[in-house]
Amino acid sequence: MPHSEARTGRILIVDDQPANLRVVGALLERNGYAVATAGNGPDALAAARAAPPDLVLLDMMMPGMDGFELLAALKGEPGMRQVPAIFLTAAQDRELLLRAFEAGAVDYVTKPFIPEELLARVGAHIGLKLTRDRLERVARERQELVNLVAHDLKNPLTTVLFASEMLQLPDCRPDRMPRYVEVIHESASDAVAYIRRYLEQQAQQGARAASPPDAAADLGETLAWLGSRYELQLEAAGMRLTCTPPTDQGRVAIEAQVLRQVAENLVSNALKYARDGGVLELHARRGAPGYWQLLAEDRGGGIPESRQRQLFKPFQRLTDEDPADGLSSGLGLSLAKQIIGAAGGQLWYEDREGGGARFVIELPEAGAA
Repeated sequence: MPHSEARTGRILIVDDQPANLRVVGALLERNGYAVATAGNGPDALAAARAAPPDLVLLDMMMPGMDGFELLAALKGEPGMRQVPAIFLTAAQDRELLLRAFEAGAVDYVTKPFIPEELLARVGAHIGLKLTRDRLERVARERQELVNLVAHDLKNPLTTVLFASEMLQLPDCRPDRMPRYVEVIHESASDAVAYIRRYLEQQAQQGARAASPPDAAADLGETLAWLGSRYELQLEAAGMRLTCTPPTDQGRVAIEAQVLRQVAENLVSNALKYARDGGVLELHARRGAPGYWQLLAEDRGGGIPESRQRQLFKPFQRLTDEDPADGLSSGLGLSLAKQIIGAAGGQLWYEDREGGGARFVIELPEAGAA
């Protein structure tokens, strides 16, 4: 049984006759397939669990667990329902063949088989399976990209909406108007920059590309940007924002725009879930040797222990209710953790002493060996 996957797919052959396993296995291997073999049902199930095949060739009549029972068991395994199965059989009984198709087989080959016929049938069905897999993978990747872009555009567009609504208030303070206009322009520019970045990465190597090796973000500048962007929104929500920059130069190995996107998620979560927390504190400090941390702390209700294990999984909200009125996808923390992990860092949550929530972003220091 080879240890590497062939480009043309992996086939599991199940037959209680060792000679049949050798002959069929050798034929398929000579034609570029990766082959696994099993002499009975339990061994076949174990092989499929260890390395799911792209196609199963199985003997219809075997002692113990026959081909019908084995096929039913295989179809019950995770990820195996769509794997095509071809029966190898010496019987040409019409009732048996009908039973085989009803059990989920896609084809059959009679023994003694003609090599060219076996290869043609195997090639047709494994080709369809691999094509379907590719199409499903492309569909998943495109959906992930849509989710990513939609989520990351949500923050700047929500800020645009907030600033424009404030400008429409009859009692909008005249001294605030220029700043609201600036916020609209800055947020719209960020949204366009995000779209441009995604398109460039798609043209190169995908939307989840890691930061360039020489990327660096200044934590002090990041905190100043967050304060400027979100101070008025937090104030309108009855909250106050404090930003404490690092005591010395804090530069981390990630693109500045990417760090801002991740940090925005933490601030927007506080806006949604910690409005009774009064103050949102953002600050930077040294972490483990060679690392810096950016912390977002509030005095809200925190996150129940029952939800903490699901916190960074996709489509998980922090509460049963959606305070964002349908705009909360539950993707923010999941995407943020992936992005920080790709940059060699970590993102985690911990309960804050005295009550409240604390999110910690830890990233390698820029230029650290």
